[in-house]
Amino acid sequence: MIEIRTGDRRAAFVAGLSAYDAASAYVTPMWSDLDRVLDPSRNPFCVDGRGRMELFTAHLAGHPVGRIVASIHDASNARHGTENGQFGFFDCIDDPVVSTALLASAENWLVQRGAKQVAGNFNLTAMQMIGVVTRGFEAHPYTDMMWSGPHIADHLRANGYAATVPMTTFETDLNSIPDAGLANERTAAGASMPGLTWHPITRSSFKDRMEDARLVLNAGFDRNPMFVPVSAEEYTFQAGEMMWIMDPRLSVVVHHNGKPAGVIVCIPDLNPFVRAVGGRISWTAPWHFIRHRTNRNRAVIVYYSVTPDLHGRGVNGAMLARVMRAARDAGYRKLGTTWIADSNIASLKQMERIGAEPLHRLHLFSKKLG
Repeated sequence: MIEIRTGDRRAAFVAGLSAYDAASAYVTPMWSDLDRVLDPSRNPFCVDGRGRMELFTAHLAGHPVGRIVASIHDASNARHGTENGQFGFFDCIDDPVVSTALLASAENWLVQRGAKQVAGNFNLTAMQMIGVVTRGFEAHPYTDMMWSGPHIADHLRANGYAATVPMTTFETDLNSIPDAGLANERTAAGASMPGLTWHPITRSSFKDRMEDARLVLNAGFDRNPMFVPVSAEEYTFQAGEMMWIMDPRLSVVVHHNGKPAGVIVCIPDLNPFVRAVGGRISWTAPWHFIRHRTNRNRAVIVYYSVTPDLHGRGVNGAMLARVMRAARDAGYRKLGTTWIADSNIASLKQMERIGAEPLHRLHLFSKKLG
């Protein structure tokens, strides 16, 4: 007999660990992160009235075996004239009865609040991971990359969902890219553009540089479907703790004539550390973290963005070349890039230029409601 509970964040954490074999590529969120993100009394998504959410967990014989979050981004619906709902954080054991019970719970919650369509995984806001993996299950994800087992997509299809919005994550072997491969006439022009200044993101400058990064994110992504400008409170809530894990050699903010114009947020991949500690901070965590910092060799680009007035002028390529050289010089061997939609032709060409190889194939899965 399946029991569905609401609001049990501890069970949601355990459910993710129960959903996949220990040998799989799944990496749990840190318990502390999952706890605060799914707490409507702390997450600005709910506190500031931008959206609503409900957490459902499935239990067999009292043990958590699956989870899903239903949400409605009211600010997005108002901005885009839609009546959409989302599901996210969807992980469960390979049992069609469990998956159907979770999806039905989320769908009923959304229908009762007027949603006409649902899509996911969409983990609440633009500052979270999206998508369901449909290929590349054997590849280990980097920090901020989604991973789900093959049965998740199968159960979604069985419940009437269709795969939409194809996306790909990428990985680049930094040691295989010569300097000549990082430069061309356009990137050289971007790097030498009059009025540009380059700023690392350090601990002392973290607050100011991350506010620059938020402004550039909002400007560069403004015309993307479903995008809603990220508030300062949301951005700080999601990225505030990044200060303690950032390598100042990697990320960069670009100003043009004194104003924020470009950003690449690139961080060391923390997933090996998270796997080692099982997503929980214990007395062994400091030892694992020191070991991780000593041996880390993977970094990940969380996002990059350029303000619209500088699109097509080589600034993005110049930033990317600068970050890749810095990562390679710092001893990183692999560079991951989080999801890029098939419709983003410019970014896909950038990946081709830097020799990036596909890592995971993902889709949003959507369904009409009612």
